[in-house]
Parts: sequence; structure tokens; C-alpha cells
Amino acid sequence: MLKATALALCALIFTGCAGSRSFYVLTADGPSPSGGGPGIGVGPIVLAEYIDRPNLVLQDAPNRLAVAEDHRWAGDLAASIARVTAANLGRRLHTGNVRTYPWPRDEEIGCQVTLDIRQLHGGADGYAVIEAGWRVYALPERRLKASRTFVAREQLASDGYQALVAAQSKLLARLADDIAAGMR
Repeated sequence: MLKATALALCALIFTGCAGSRSFYVLTADGPSPSGGGPGIGVGPIVLAEYIDRPNLVLQDAPNRLAVAEDHRWAGDLAASIARVTAANLGRRLHTGNVRTYPWPRDEEIGCQVTLDIRQLHGGADGYAVIEAGWRVYALPERRLKASRTFVAREQLASDGYQALVAAQSKLLARLADDIAAGMR
């Protein structure tokens, strides 16, 4: 009887915890084309300390951030940004040969794209913001081919965390546009 009561109590606790948290994923415009094409590697991705956490972040005043305790990323944010950026670049550059860092050998990759995500959050003004420094290196010699800072804002379609993540996904698509233009 005690064992059954303990199991029921554990079930209630886990049900209560699971119902209070929401998990979010960034999405690409669509999948990369299948097949070959020029080899592109995406990563490593460096995140600003304030967003390098499992929680979504909002700027609720000019010099104050709020961390959404019950609204979290479904996985590692840097890995998610790499995955979405790789898919977006594959579509824009018409290649299915896109990989995320780390990859086994540089010889299979012609270009490496690194990202320094300095800002990626929502604001009380109804916009998502991004500031990202990106660099493209020719491999295997690791020669710098292009480098820029990308800054943009995207209005949220509605209130809520789902709309925030959708706007952040759109910002990553626009970042891929900027990188692809710099690679051509």
C-alpha cells in the first residue's frame, strides 16, 4: 500500500511539473536540398552569456532582462542556431552538403561559417532582436573570406512566447540571407 501511495504521489508531482513548463524550438525556412553541392560547415556558435541558458530571455526595461522560468528551449540553443542556420544556408546556396560543427574532416568542407550571437531576445516593445557577428573562412587553409555584423528586429505576430520564437526563427532566416549574400 505504501509503495502504491508513493507511486501515485510521484505521478502527481511529475504531472504537475510537466504541465507548467513549455519547450520551444527554432525552425528553418525548410529543409536543405538533398544531394551534393559545395560543402559548407556551420559553427562553432558563440552565445552571449545572458542567452546561454535553457530559458527564453526578454528585455523588459532598457537595462533589465527577465528570464522566463517556465518557457525553455527544447535543447541546446547554440546547437539549435547552428542547425537552423545550416538548413537556411543550404536552401539559399542550393546545397545539401551542409554540416554543423564539429565535422570529421575539413577536407569535406569548402567554407566554414562561424557565428557570435551577441543579442537574441524579445523586447517589451513587441519585437525580437538579433545582433550577430559572422565570419566565412575558406577551408582547409582557414583564410577569412567575409566578415560582417548583422543587426535586425522582427515584429512579433502576436503576444506570447510562441510568437517570440517564430520571430527569432525569422531573424535567423534573415541572418542566413546576409551570410549567403556575403558568400557569393
